[in-house]
Amino acid sequence: MRYRPLGTDPADPRLGRFIPDDWRHVEKYPLTALPEGKRPTRKPVVIGVNWYSAFDEPEKDARSGEFFVAKDGVKALGRIRGGHCVCLEPGGTPDTDAWYAFYDQGKEGACVGFGWSRCMSIFNGREYAARWLWDAAKKRDEWDETNPGDDNGTSVRAAAQVLKELGDVAWDPSYAADDWRAREAYKPDLDEGIKAFRWAKSVDDVHAVLDNPRADKLGAVPLLNSWGPGYPHRTYLPDKVLAKLIGEEGEIAVPTDR
Repeated sequence: MRYRPLGTDPADPRLGRFIPDDWRHVEKYPLTALPEGKRPTRKPVVIGVNWYSAFDEPEKDARSGEFFVAKDGVKALGRIRGGHCVCLEPGGTPDTDAWYAFYDQGKEGACVGFGWSRCMSIFNGREYAARWLWDAAKKRDEWDETNPGDDNGTSVRAAAQVLKELGDVAWDPSYAADDWRAREAYKPDLDEGIKAFRWAKSVDDVHAVLDNPRADKLGAVPLLNSWGPGYPHRTYLPDKVLAKLIGEEGEIAVPTDR
């Protein structure tokens, strides 16, 4: 299935986030429709955005000691290589080294399952079957071409709907084989999912939800990528670049019931 901004399949199979065919979810359920006192704070955010070549190799910033991508801003992003989904870490640095190692999607287009599962780990303190969520979202999305067992991606919206309607599957050591046929037998639990979600439309919305003092000071948001130990645990994306990604049909999902 072709990635819309490219007109081709991404060369890197890990870039498996697809852009929804319509934007009704963002239009009907914006975060700003909630009263300010009911908007979540210090919570993870899941984003699905265009992935530029400048994001491939983070660089350590000598001044802050943090890893950054696109430190030079929107003028030095390179080319779009596909779509990707990652979780943004809220304040308190709740993500663990164990989850950093566990959530390695390998070479599959499973980023939506991994980004959302990382989010659910931060909420619930346990690991989840990310590839099950990837498969379930492909059953739920609008594209006939996406099916369990293939390497196609899916949308952030589709996985959010699965978590709301079915729940999630907590990881069990017996799932070690974790091939798609085995995943068909996994049983989701509604209590492991979410009851409601909204969509952020601005960088200010994102920072307010994350409530991450380090991110606020740096003017950037911390990505928790799912590419294993070859990519830093936390990588900061400048706010100006995030604003551009949001404007390019970026999906910015905010669970609102946790």
